[in-house]
Amino acid sequence: MSTTPEAPKALRNIGNYIDDRFHLSKTGEKNLRKVFPNHWSFMLGEIALYSFIILIITGIFLTFWFIPSMAEVTYDGSYERLNGVEMSEAYASTLYIDFDVRGGFLVRQIHHWAALIFVASLVVHMLRVFFTGAFRKPREINWLIGVAIFALAMVEGLFGYSLPDDLPSGMGVRILQGVIIALPLVGTYLSMFLFGGEFPGDEIITRLYMLHILLIPGILLALIVAHFMILWHQKHTQYPGKGKTEKKVVGTPMFPGFAVKAGGFFFFVFAIMAGLSAFVQINPIHLFGPFSPTSITSGLQPDWYMGFMEGSLRVFPNWFDFQIFGYAVPTGVLVPGLVIPGLIFGGLAAWPFLEQWITGDKRHHNVADRPRNAPVRTGLGVAGMTFYGLLWMAGSNDVLSETFSISLYATTYFFRIFLIAGPIIAFIITKRICLGLQRRDRETLEHGYESGTIQQLPSGEFVEVHKESSDDTVHVLQAKQPVERIDVDAVDEHGVEAPEARGVMGRMRAALAHWYTKDNISFEGVEPHSGHHLHHGAHGAEEETKAGSSS
Repeated sequence: MSTTPEAPKALRNIGNYIDDRFHLSKTGEKNLRKVFPNHWSFMLGEIALYSFIILIITGIFLTFWFIPSMAEVTYDGSYERLNGVEMSEAYASTLYIDFDVRGGFLVRQIHHWAALIFVASLVVHMLRVFFTGAFRKPREINWLIGVAIFALAMVEGLFGYSLPDDLPSGMGVRILQGVIIALPLVGTYLSMFLFGGEFPGDEIITRLYMLHILLIPGILLALIVAHFMILWHQKHTQYPGKGKTEKKVVGTPMFPGFAVKAGGFFFFVFAIMAGLSAFVQINPIHLFGPFSPTSITSGLQPDWYMGFMEGSLRVFPNWFDFQIFGYAVPTGVLVPGLVIPGLIFGGLAAWPFLEQWITGDKRHHNVADRPRNAPVRTGLGVAGMTFYGLLWMAGSNDVLSETFSISLYATTYFFRIFLIAGPIIAFIITKRICLGLQRRDRETLEHGYESGTIQQLPSGEFVEVHKESSDDTVHVLQAKQPVERIDVDAVDEHGVEAPEARGVMGRMRAALAHWYTKDNISFEGVEPHSGHHLHHGAHGAEEETKAGSSS
C-alpha cells in the first residue's frame, strides 16, 4: 500500500502562511484543473508568446552595449574593413556587439530571428482564428486585441530594424519619412517632430530606441496579458469531434500535462531559434556599411512583414496626384503607404462585427468552424491572402525583373492588373472548392465512405460497397451548424416590411445576407449512414442490401 509523503514542515508552514492570507488553495486548485484542447494549430499562438519572451530576454542583453546615438565617431575596432570609416555611435556599437562582445553576434541574431518568427507566428495564428471562426461571439474583443498586437509588432519590428543605422535600415527610415510627409497639412509637422528637424537629423535613433525598448513593448506586454486573461476566462475554442460540445471542453488539464508540454515546447522553440541563428546568418550589417543620405544600392529588401508596403509603394501609380488650395496631395504615396495598410488592419478589426451584422448570428460559439462550412468567409480570407501575397511579391519586382530578364515596366503592370483580378479569382475558386467539400461531406454522412470493394448483385449489376464512417468522423460532420441568416422576406400580418428592412442599409444587409448564405449546402434532415450499403456507380441509386447477401 502506497502512502503520499508529506511536504517538509518548513514548506507546509510557508504554504499555510500564504493561504491564510490570500486563500489561494481553492482558486489554484480550480485553475490547475483547467482543460486545454489538444490540436497542433493551437501551438501557433504559443510560438508567438515564446518568441516575445525570447525577444525580451535577448533585447535586455543587447541594451547593455548598444549606444542609441547618431554622434559621429571614427571606427577603430575588430572589424578591420571598416577601420577609419566615419559612422554613428549606434552603428559602431552594433559592430562592437557583433565582433567584440562574447556571444553578442549570436544573441543579436537570435533577437532578429525571434522578431521574424514572432510576426510570422502571429500571422498564422490569426489566420487559424479567422478561418475557423474563433473570433465570433464571445471572443470579438480578444480578436481586436490580436489585431492591435499584430499592428504594433510590425511597427516594433520596423523600429528595431532601423536602430543599427546601417545602409538598409537608413533607407527604410527614409521611406517612413516620405510616407509621413505625404499626409496633407500635418505631414511636414509630424516629420519635423519625429526627426527633430530635417531628415535624417541627429535625434531619430534616440527616439526610435525609446519607442522600441519602452513604449511599444510595454503596450504589447499589456495587450498580451489582457489577451490571456480573457482567454482564461472565456476558455479555449475546440474543433468538433466526439464528446466536444459548445458547453463541454475535451483536452489536457493545465497541471501537470499541459504545463509540462508547454514548458518543453518553449525550450524547443528557443533551440530552433538558436540553431537558426548559429547556422543561418541574417542582417549582416557589417557588409552593408553605415547609412549615408548620399548612398544608395539596388536589390534592398525589408524584413518580410514590411514587404507588402514596399510592394504597394512600388506599383501604385501617381496618376491621381492633385493639388488643392496650393497644397500637393501625393496619392501615389499616401494611398499605398497609409490607406492600403489602414484598409487591411481596419478590415481585420471590423470583420467579426460585419459578419455578425450580415448574418444576425448572435450565438455563443465555443466549437470552431471547419473552413469549408463557411465558404464566403474562407473565400474572402484567401482573397485577402492573395492580395497581401501579390503586394509582397511586388516589393521584389526589380529582383524578379533582373532574375528572369523581364522588363521592370512589365512586372509593374502585371502586379497592377493582378492585384485587382487575383483576389477575385482566388475568392471564386476557394468558394467553389468549399462547396464541393461540403457536398462530399454530406455524401459521406449520408452514404458512408467508399470501401473500394466492388460486388455483383443477383441481377448481374456491379456495385460498390459503402461502409459506415467512424464515430469521430460522424461527430465532425454533424457539427456543421446551419448558417444564420436574417429573415430578408419578413413581413407583418399586413404584408408590410419591417421599417429597418426598407432603408438603404436594410436593403444592403438583405443583399449581403443573401450573398453570404445562398450557396451553402444544408445538412438538415441527413441521417448518418449505418450498416453496409451497395452503391450504384452508374445510376446514383442505392440498394439497402447487406453486403453478405450479394453473390
